[in-house]
Amino acid sequence: MKKMRLFTSLFAFITLMFLNMQAFAQDKKIDLTVTTDKTTTSNWYTQPWVWIVGGAVFVLLLVALLRNNKDRA
Repeated sequence: MKKMRLFTSLFAFITLMFLNMQAFAQDKKIDLTVTTDKTTTSNWYTQPWVWIVGGAVFVLLLVALLRNNKDRA
């Protein structure tokens, strides 16, 4: 039983030692420089005036729908 426990402990120690070495082997930093052509384009939905106009249209539609239901009741 002691031999089995010794073998298991030794096996665990060696396995963890190799895993530790492998983890340290991947610790190197990569020096990478990337140059790209930067163009300035923006999407239509990133413009603030689009959100303001959309909100105003939504409020107008909401008021029109609620006012229409009030007249029928």
